[in-house]
Amino acid sequence: MRDTSGSAYDLPPPEYDRELTEVGRGTPMGELLRRYWHPIGLASHAGDVPRPVRALGEDLILFRDAAGLPGLLHARCCHRGTTLQYGRVEPDGLRCCYHGWKFDTEGRCLDQPMEPEGGRQRQRIRQPWYPLEERYGLIFAYMGPALKRPVLPRYECLEVMDDGEFVESDDTSLGGGGPAIIPCNWLQHFENVVDPFHVPVLHGSFSGTQFTNAMASVPQVQFESAPTSVKVRSTRLAEDGRTFHRVTEAALPTLRVVPNPRVAQFARVESIGWVLPIDDTSFRIYVAGRVKQEGDIGRMRSKFGGKFWWDLSDEEHRAMPGDYEAMVGQGAITRHSEEHLTSTDEGVAMIRRLLRRQVRAVAEIVSHCVV
Repeated sequence: MRDTSGSAYDLPPPEYDRELTEVGRGTPMGELLRRYWHPIGLASHAGDVPRPVRALGEDLILFRDAAGLPGLLHARCCHRGTTLQYGRVEPDGLRCCYHGWKFDTEGRCLDQPMEPEGGRQRQRIRQPWYPLEERYGLIFAYMGPALKRPVLPRYECLEVMDDGEFVESDDTSLGGGGPAIIPCNWLQHFENVVDPFHVPVLHGSFSGTQFTNAMASVPQVQFESAPTSVKVRSTRLAEDGRTFHRVTEAALPTLRVVPNPRVAQFARVESIGWVLPIDDTSFRIYVAGRVKQEGDIGRMRSKFGGKFWWDLSDEEHRAMPGDYEAMVGQGAITRHSEEHLTSTDEGVAMIRRLLRRQVRAVAEIVSHCVV
């Protein structure tokens, strides 16, 4: 009798893990992420031209006033709802193109030019805004409850410089393997950070040896869970008989610590990255690291057959897939109900457990506050 088990026709409707993937305001993960600072641009992005920014499902406008203060306002003007993208940056704020209302970097309404006396009640108006801080060449935003705002962290690897080093930041495609904005859910990349076994297959066998020859070998792996992170310790033997130790870490909220895959030697962390969920189906990565020459961060970017990702033809993308193809190939949000995790997916299971604990801890706190 013919074996008909496993027919695709019998698949139940696919589902994704809403608790861990959705990042909008009011969602479990969205509320967790809003308890942290997130990079929303390079320091150079805040200037005298309004810059559209999308983060955690919200449309925002970034600018800088004449005093050098950056501002992040909701894109919809609180007057009649047009976008502030077409506004004009003036010395003390951003003026809307529609009726000329002007707001400072903290959303205070400074002028309503069509109203008597420039708006007698303008002090009562506040354009929704978010606080910003600048560090490591990046602009960080806090998008959570105002009274719960934490201190913006400092990181030793970006504070302690060796001779001749300085911090450089990057917002292109470093770590994502493709364009700056990657059209899939942020968790598909965050889990990739703690998946060491894809490296010898995807980056070694399929796409050729993208990094060092040692990275193409199957590692011995130890996973470690900490209160705020998951670490992966990988050990490989180099061709010269030396042992190559590599430690990768995914930490709250979206921090990725991935050693330079071309450095097969002991070294302290040289760069760190933040995964910014743009919305439920796209993300980007900001990176800051210690360098000795301008452009060193970008030079760590992966190549495929000697070419950058954007220089490949369609056939070369098919023949030499990288992280971008593997992550986006899972779909806009992967179908978690159809997965079959095994022992090599231990890091993925651990990061999901860590995030789920944090999500539920925040939800419990919020529920108590509401009551």
